[in-house]
Amino acid sequence: MLMHQKIIRQSLLVLYLLISYDGVQGKTMLSKLEDLELEEQLKLLNKPSIKTIKSKYGDIYNCVDFYKQPTFDHPLLKNHNFHPQMKPTLARPKQNSSTSETSWSSRIWSKDGDCPFGTVPIKIITKEDLVRQRNMPPPEDVIIDTELTNTINNTSDSKGRYISSQAYKLAIVRTLKNQNNKFGGAGMATSLYNPHVEGQQHSACRLKIQKGSDILQVGWRVDPTLYRDSKTRLFIHFQAGNKHCFNVLCPGFVLVNNEIPIDMAFDKISRRGERRTWEFRMFIDRDLVNGNWWPLLAKTYVKIGFWPQKIFTSLASFANNIEWGGVAYSPPGVPKPPMGSSFFPIAQSNYDAYCRGLSVLNDKGATIDVDETTIYVDDPKLYQVLDYPHAAPGKFQHWVFYGGPGESHQL
Repeated sequence: MLMHQKIIRQSLLVLYLLISYDGVQGKTMLSKLEDLELEEQLKLLNKPSIKTIKSKYGDIYNCVDFYKQPTFDHPLLKNHNFHPQMKPTLARPKQNSSTSETSWSSRIWSKDGDCPFGTVPIKIITKEDLVRQRNMPPPEDVIIDTELTNTINNTSDSKGRYISSQAYKLAIVRTLKNQNNKFGGAGMATSLYNPHVEGQQHSACRLKIQKGSDILQVGWRVDPTLYRDSKTRLFIHFQAGNKHCFNVLCPGFVLVNNEIPIDMAFDKISRRGERRTWEFRMFIDRDLVNGNWWPLLAKTYVKIGFWPQKIFTSLASFANNIEWGGVAYSPPGVPKPPMGSSFFPIAQSNYDAYCRGLSVLNDKGATIDVDETTIYVDDPKLYQVLDYPHAAPGKFQHWVFYGGPGESHQL
């Protein structure tokens, strides 16, 4: 019986890949009207370039004048006073820069160098990209039936349920549910892995900030549908009401950094069991003065851009929910992909995917420890989470280990 089920599963996967191949590869036959619509979309996304540059991974970017970037096509951003030297007002302590501009450039770009000041790097989008991205799934839609309280031994109340729709699977830790929470941001350091995905599957680690239907995310993901390859890449995502968008594929995120692209590939990836673990720090902070939301990178809080306050409703003020951890997706009928290190966590940092140094900002912008959290795993047979709010003495020693093989071991 088990062998029979395995053969059926493999046959369904092969059939799915054959059916979806053209769409994923960008070879779907288009009607004349669809083709014209894509051409118009390309004109909106691919703005005139001052310079064209190439990353070390072969990605080609246009250096677009700051004031002509696609985000200013947003109807709420037509009349703005933004400029390329914008910096957020934060309460975070200033850090001495250990990562110079030169080192960022040498890690990301080929001999062409980065974009000139006053411009921003935006990846050139092709018609094939747009066709492939039509297969992007809708955003997560989750229902929390019962609050699950984290305990020291990492057990959870089996009566609570965290239901993911649209074929998403999560292994996360989140702040305790309280509508009166007022968070001005959050942060983490996350280990970098490259779980194997195929077709329209994707696997990611993210920091997620939310209030109501407004959502902000920053993290890494492996996503052939979004990126046309299977590299581990940086991503940002926002949802404002019914509208959602990755990176700068639609108006909403204002780029200010002329050097670091928001979809860059990470050049160092962790290998399970190796002594050295590669990680990256990520934050999302609310500007204390104007309420804009800034994703920040690395120890020095490198600024790549911001989501303007005016595009949000619920997140025009503070967030009330923060999440850290992994998410995996596969279309219905397709086996779930691996997450994190592709193995169940065992609470060892050189074997597990992790998020560590978890922190949140209060409504005054002060950084505080995250002491009380809740575990959510909607399919513990595929993925698991281990949560240690005080893994070591001192402040900001909150570690979360997550991951799992998904259904890849059954293929």
